[in-house]
This record gives sequence, structure tokens and C-alpha cells, in this order.
Amino acid sequence: MPSITRRRSGGADRRLTVEARILATAERLLSEGETFTELGVQRLAREAGVARSTFYTHFADKSQLLMRLAGSFSAESFEVAAAWEPGGPDAFEGLVETFRQIIAVYRRHAAVLAAITEVSAYDPMIRRFWHARVDQFAARTEELLIAEQRAGRAPADLDPVIASRLIVVGGERFVADHVTSDDGSGDETAARELAATWWYGVYRRPTPKP
Repeated sequence: MPSITRRRSGGADRRLTVEARILATAERLLSEGETFTELGVQRLAREAGVARSTFYTHFADKSQLLMRLAGSFSAESFEVAAAWEPGGPDAFEGLVETFRQIIAVYRRHAAVLAAITEVSAYDPMIRRFWHARVDQFAARTEELLIAEQRAGRAPADLDPVIASRLIVVGGERFVADHVTSDDGSGDETAARELAATWWYGVYRRPTPKP
């Protein structure tokens, strides 16, 4: 009796390879100093070794390409952040390590981040897309803060909605600025200061004395 298990088609594998090559080429060119606005599809296709028509087979336009790049990079950051839990004796040091890894992710993809900032200034779709990605971080943090309040470890007077947006949006902008203004020598200090701000300013904020 013939097997009913189907192998992935060679065409599907080739499609993924072409998409990955285009994405990698775009990030390389951005890292080399190209601005996303001035990077034309013809140049991108030529550098990736594909026809211009092939680019449009995989991406509707340059905005979709940028969203793919940004989505991959933000998913990597979110995976790191989602692995941290505020409970346990080593939670603070775990948060420091989380920020070390997030800063490293942002540093590796600094060119994509710069392109997001550049294009968000004039493209509402990219702006909404990136805001939605940041909102995912905020929603996850809000859930953690509510759970910590219920467990009696976070102050009862804390507003989890406002606090989560304050530290997530503020933290994201700080990391974005840090990786573009620091040569990497300050990454450890930045990770520790971020962790201390989140931990002592929100998660374990002292209860005001009456």
C-alpha cells in the first residue's frame, strides 16, 4: 500500500529559500547604510540574484517586506521577554539577563529598527504595525502585573494598564536609542538599569507609608 505521507514539495522549499534570500539581502543593504526609502526594488532584486517580478511574487510591496523583517525581529524579542517570570528568588537577575538578550537582539537588527523609525514617519500602515507589536509586550506585562497583585507581591495601588505601557513603551524606546548611540560597551549597565527600573519601580515598588 503506498504511503499517504507527503513530502514537502521542492517548489515550496525553493520558495522559502528565495524569500529568505530577499529578506537577508534587504537587511544587509540596510546594515551597509542604505535608507529603506531610497532602496529600490530593482536594486534589491539584483543584489538578491532574483528578477524584479520574482520579488513581487513573494512580497506585495516594500512595506510588506519591512513588516516581515520587523515581525521576525520583534518575535525574537517577545520570545525572550515571555520566558521571564517575576516569581522566584532569582527573578531580578533573570530580568537583567532578559534585558541583556533583548538588547543583543535589537543590536543585531539595528538597521531594521532604523528603517521602521524612518518609514513610520510617513507610512501609517508601518506605524500601526509596529505599535501593535509593542502592544503585545505591554499586554503580556499587564497580565504579569495583575497576577503579581493577586499574589500579594505587587502593590495593590498599582495601575497595571498604565504601568505596563509606561515601562514597555519607555523601555522599547530606550533600547532603540541605546543601540544606536552606544558602541556596546554600555550594554551591561543598560540591562541592569532597565531591570532595576522595572523591578523596583513597578513589580516590587515599596508601599507608601500612611
